[in-house]
Amino acid sequence: MTSQLLAVCLGASRPLRLARFWSGLLGRELDDRPRDGVVLLPTDGTGFRIRVAPSREQKVGQNRMHFDLTSASLEDQQQTVARALALGGQHIDVGQSPQDEHVVLADPEGNEFCVIEPGNTFLADCGFIGALACDGSQAVGYFWSEALGWPLVWDQDQETAIRSPHGGPKFTWGGPPVAPKSGRNRLHFDLAPPAHADPQAEVERLVSLGATRHDTDRGEAGWVAMTDPDGNEFRVQAPG
Repeated sequence: MTSQLLAVCLGASRPLRLARFWSGLLGRELDDRPRDGVVLLPTDGTGFRIRVAPSREQKVGQNRMHFDLTSASLEDQQQTVARALALGGQHIDVGQSPQDEHVVLADPEGNEFCVIEPGNTFLADCGFIGALACDGSQAVGYFWSEALGWPLVWDQDQETAIRSPHGGPKFTWGGPPVAPKSGRNRLHFDLAPPAHADPQAEVERLVSLGATRHDTDRGEAGWVAMTDPDGNEFRVQAPG
């Protein structure tokens, strides 16, 4: 038995504004939950929730995670870019070349994401959110495969990718060089232990896989704060 991915979480200075941006871009309904922040509900059984929560952390440098959105055609790609700009997004330069066919944008709080060109075979059949692309080591890709019970669907040249057995987006890690971490991540995972399992036992399993527990972290009640082997924060739901 393995943990379940409850949500990909974004910290925001203005959570409702950011949630409305992503809701409009992804076509997901909003669910305002007092304890959980603003939640974007998945549109099918394969998706994960996106939770936008208040955060005082300032964005420093590029995020270690970003969404890759897919396109069915060049016109579809252009329409996604236009919709993002109308909702408050902006073009940004992260070092892409003029020859690159994907479009790099940022949401209203500066979080990067890409609108991928049509014909990308790696993201075929993954849905509109084709991937959550991460800056990370091969070891962290292995860790998350074991943590979530998602099989590796790519493992070459120290680049890894995993995908839920039920389908949906791929989670990818680009391998070395991994950029140094500066401050807390703006995006993180929220996990739930397997049904009817002891949450403490699941935390210990994650530690055995290479995670670190942070009992002194200023986390929210009902969560165990942890980091993966690359130092990325994540949380495990606890009783209470």
